[in-house]
Amino acid sequence: MSLDRTPARPDAPADPDPDRLNLGVVAHVDAGKTSLTERLLYDAGAVATLGSVDAGTTRTDALDLERRRGITIRAAVTSFALDGVTVSILDTPGHPDFVAEVERSLAVLDAAVLVLSAVEGVQPQTVALWRALRRLGLPTLLFVNKLDRAGADLDRVVAQVRTRLDADAVPLVRARGQGARGVAVESLPLTDDAVVAAVAEHDDRLLRRWVDGRARAGDVRRAVRARLRPDGVVPVLAGSAITGAGLDELRAALTGLVRRPRPRTPELAATVFAVDRDDAGRRAWVRVWSGELARRDRLALGDGVPTPVTAVEVSEPAGLVPRSRARAGEVAVVRGPAARVGDTVGRPPRRPTHRFPPATLQALVEPVDPRRRGALFTALTELADEDPLIDLRLDEHDGEAAVSLHGTVQQEVVAALLAERYGVGARFRDLSVVHLERVVGTGAASEAIRRRGNPYLAGVGLRVEAAPVGHGVAFSPGVERGNLPPAFVTATEEGVRRALRQGRHGWPVTDCTVTMTSSDYWPRQSKPHQVFDKSISSVAADFRLLAPVVLMAALEQAGTRVCEPVERFELSVPDDVLGPVAALLGRLRGAADDAVAESQRAGAGRTVLRGCLPTASVPDLAARLPDLTSGEAVLWHELDHHAPVGGTRPPSRRRTDLDPREREAWFRGKPR
Repeated sequence: MSLDRTPARPDAPADPDPDRLNLGVVAHVDAGKTSLTERLLYDAGAVATLGSVDAGTTRTDALDLERRRGITIRAAVTSFALDGVTVSILDTPGHPDFVAEVERSLAVLDAAVLVLSAVEGVQPQTVALWRALRRLGLPTLLFVNKLDRAGADLDRVVAQVRTRLDADAVPLVRARGQGARGVAVESLPLTDDAVVAAVAEHDDRLLRRWVDGRARAGDVRRAVRARLRPDGVVPVLAGSAITGAGLDELRAALTGLVRRPRPRTPELAATVFAVDRDDAGRRAWVRVWSGELARRDRLALGDGVPTPVTAVEVSEPAGLVPRSRARAGEVAVVRGPAARVGDTVGRPPRRPTHRFPPATLQALVEPVDPRRRGALFTALTELADEDPLIDLRLDEHDGEAAVSLHGTVQQEVVAALLAERYGVGARFRDLSVVHLERVVGTGAASEAIRRRGNPYLAGVGLRVEAAPVGHGVAFSPGVERGNLPPAFVTATEEGVRRALRQGRHGWPVTDCTVTMTSSDYWPRQSKPHQVFDKSISSVAADFRLLAPVVLMAALEQAGTRVCEPVERFELSVPDDVLGPVAALLGRLRGAADDAVAESQRAGAGRTVLRGCLPTASVPDLAARLPDLTSGEAVLWHELDHHAPVGGTRPPSRRRTDLDPREREAWFRGKPR
């Protein structure tokens, strides 16, 4: 993304160089993170009344579906003032179907609060979130919520954090009267021996001062601030978002232990981390790292055409406030440019990036009212624009749409958005697992101009070769690079990549190299005394339309193998049900390749199984575990690899377009 700046007129005044902290609140669903966000806003005076998740009155849950189900679906930004610091909170989804949205948000934050339930402790999504936080190296505080609930046990949760998350948890509070409404929380002195000992393991200077009897609270605080990250010091706070117990201690930790980064350069740097729509239209959410992003700045992204910023709104305690510019440290909404998630301006800080695995489920979507099919297609296209991981396939011929999904909750969310935002009722059917095809050999094919019924003024030869797993698709013009106009080479590549979206069995084809081996075209010409004549001149569309026919012929010769997605899982279960759980894994085609007794890491009576399981079996495993383990199982999983499907008849997917292997039908249906 490039920037072309023109002067902007100031409008609403902003505080001079405010101290800012961008904070993420993350948790397993139902741990109470939205309630915690609401309590922080209420205590800071940012909201007049304390909202309730159950009543659907929280500030950050804006969608009707969020209020009905009591879960967060889309990341929401809100702000409050805390001891001279403007804290912008991103309340992120807790359900695993939306983990990609969480990771995109985490990548632009300064710190995070991971919320755990004092009753349920470490849960499956807690593990996934912790791994994301560790991958990013994001400074993280833990807040053990729901100390007022029956069954709350702070010490048990801290032990789980140490064993199941492998974190150096340092409790900074103690609780009295757990499990009752009147639970009380008080701070441990930073000079407490247990606190100093835990922090000193990561700080040699503090260790020396402690051994010499000279360790002071300020020394401990500096050590924590310097090493506050998932693989370093992990402070643990606790309390109740409902009663407010422990919130003073959490606020003190936010201002006293979390460092606020300062911009390293005056040059503008910003990252787009979300795209959505409101009544005013499409908008992009950005984090400004340094410099200023002003109204009327011209941003070049996507097609490279500089587009002016028409509006800037900054997240403030009063809500989104129109400004002439967004400054370093601020989270803002920008309108005008066609920004996409992940776009950047300037040089944002380098942070570890995560390659999100593709969705492993797909479903056909159809309108309840057949007359609304066009509106459905338009709405789905907009939703796919907002979420890069929604893989939308539109079949114009049969009037069908297929979307790739991460789970049934995401399916319900898409249906609700279609109804609430676009007024389109939709049905989902034929939910199935998404496979892929890998090339297994080498194949070649070619087509010549005006030969064998070829109606296009293009000649193309292609060779397809298998590539190593993980290679993806590579296209090379080969020796034709200098023989064919660049526009025709580009059009050929577009046709090839389009054809590879639906292979011999209808699944996407990957891990192959496609090389041009020959080409031919008719130069640009015209009849006497006339302008350019397409009927006697090759155009890019000729190559774009012919390439799929040649590619599929080569692919038939090379052969492909259908592969199914396989998850890497980590399953913690009580030892007394280890046998039945292992038997269940076997019936579901799963295999454990490692088993670790948690008692070896200060736990007791539990074993962690690690292994692989077909994605198609994961829902069945997740459904059976609660009864089999009395609700004591903790399952984490993510896409690991694709493995060949056995049998003589691999699963296939119906095509959404004409089949290039049926030459005559293709040529008739795709005229030049």
